[in-house]
Amino acid sequence: MLKGFIPWQPEVAQRYRAAGYWEDRTITEMVGATAERQPGKIALIDGERQFSYAQLCERVEQLAFQLRGVGIGDQDRVVMQLPNSAEFVFAYLALTRLGAIPVMALRAHRQSEIRHFVASSGAVAYMIPDELNRFDYRPMAEAVRLECPMLRTVLVLGEPAAGQVSLRRLIDAEAPLADVAAALAGVRPHPDDVTTMLLSGGTTSMSKLIPRTHNDYVLNAHLCGAAARFDTDTVLLAVLPLGHNYNLASPGMLGVFYFGGTVVISPAMDAETIFPLVEKHRVTVIPAAVPLVSNWLNSPVPAQCDLSSLKIMQNGGARLVPELRRRIRSQFGCIAQEIYGTAEGLINMTRLDDPEDLLLESSGAPVCDADEIKVLDEDGREVADGEPGELVTRGPYTIQGYYNADDKNQEAFTADGFYRMGDIVRKRGRHVFTEGRKKDLINRGGEKISCEEVENLIFMHPKVHQVSLVAMPDPVFGEKGCAFVIPKPGATLSFDELIAFLRQQNIAAFKLPERLEVVEQFPTSLVGKILKRQLREMIVAKMASENPA
Repeated sequence: MLKGFIPWQPEVAQRYRAAGYWEDRTITEMVGATAERQPGKIALIDGERQFSYAQLCERVEQLAFQLRGVGIGDQDRVVMQLPNSAEFVFAYLALTRLGAIPVMALRAHRQSEIRHFVASSGAVAYMIPDELNRFDYRPMAEAVRLECPMLRTVLVLGEPAAGQVSLRRLIDAEAPLADVAAALAGVRPHPDDVTTMLLSGGTTSMSKLIPRTHNDYVLNAHLCGAAARFDTDTVLLAVLPLGHNYNLASPGMLGVFYFGGTVVISPAMDAETIFPLVEKHRVTVIPAAVPLVSNWLNSPVPAQCDLSSLKIMQNGGARLVPELRRRIRSQFGCIAQEIYGTAEGLINMTRLDDPEDLLLESSGAPVCDADEIKVLDEDGREVADGEPGELVTRGPYTIQGYYNADDKNQEAFTADGFYRMGDIVRKRGRHVFTEGRKKDLINRGGEKISCEEVENLIFMHPKVHQVSLVAMPDPVFGEKGCAFVIPKPGATLSFDELIAFLRQQNIAAFKLPERLEVVEQFPTSLVGKILKRQLREMIVAKMASENPA
């Protein structure tokens, strides 16, 4: 058992097994079972490349063999920062085949975040592209390796720098099948072992690590796929990052593989790329997010394409307003399926046959009958249906604690083991209706920005006396960050100057404030607490005056 991981209590685990929730098989065994049923079925399409389930499994076995050869093995943590590609799929499954644990970074993360992920997970390896979107990941990897001595190996998809390993060479290598089979014959992680570490939304200064086991993650993918009625005819277009829980297993890639469908990887997110792919590959489902949906609905491209295969457009990350759900149905001819949940576990989904009001208004219901949900007031008392409060949950795929984070776990879980979602909701039966975050977080189109983290960095600027970061409304992303700053006496600070300083701190671009308001003082409570609600009202009013339309 991995040190720092908190498992389910034995009696609880036995109950989930007895009820059939946990299948006691690993992620790669799940994919392998599909390959046995339909070896020739196309599992993965990336550009002009296509891979059947049999070919996918063979690639995974070969890469697992090669990764073992460079010293990666059972319970080794490996930070993965690869773009959506067939190689992402091979690498993820090969690591889980070995019992190694991918830590799912996103391509926007930079040195500050990667250093944190490596140090807090104890990662021994780091997978990166060479360059992407004019950013060279190789020098950053070397800088992190100097700061984190446990990081032994940097694997590069592309041209490696000196001292780095070519991931492409490992993927393309073809060892004799007998050698591969012999080397991996005794390699099998226990289904109760940690298989993946996801990242928390970052409501504190840095993301926490979320340990998911084979048993709970297979269940997650199974139940989410079932709620979307996935089957062998399902063709999912992967647009958003596969490193997100949403696109990895909720239901995402693994949900498709569980039911034997096909994953098509999109090279871009614009309508000019997406909808011709829908027509070409007869795509049936697209997992999307609010900014994408809004852009696609306002594009002329979909009307020029045959979208008759499209059955579902899913939305996750931030609530999709009813009007946009209606427009999805009228313009694209498919159902808008809302997915609301957390990488820590609980996933709620609207069902395709839900009544109209639930399809348009709700954030869905839990995908598992064993998901326990309650809505609590500020004193920890359960409230009646229809009353607002914080959503808490526990169940067979909701973690028992963050990895190596005893102090955070005291805050994040109730005394009886319920995980605090941090969201204010109202409940009607099993359906929930989200109303916002309890903690100080900006939801930028599904990317969660910790106000505390960004404020701490802005405070480092030599001209800043006080700072408060708040959400301001945005028609595409829902929310963006606005920094209110009180400069030091005699100092002046421009927006460009602030952004240039923050870029030097090596944080993800989506966390950068997108507006600066320089003020002389902040509204405060009687005890001196900054009243962020009033700051939000101030920026909303100012934006309205600037653009009355």
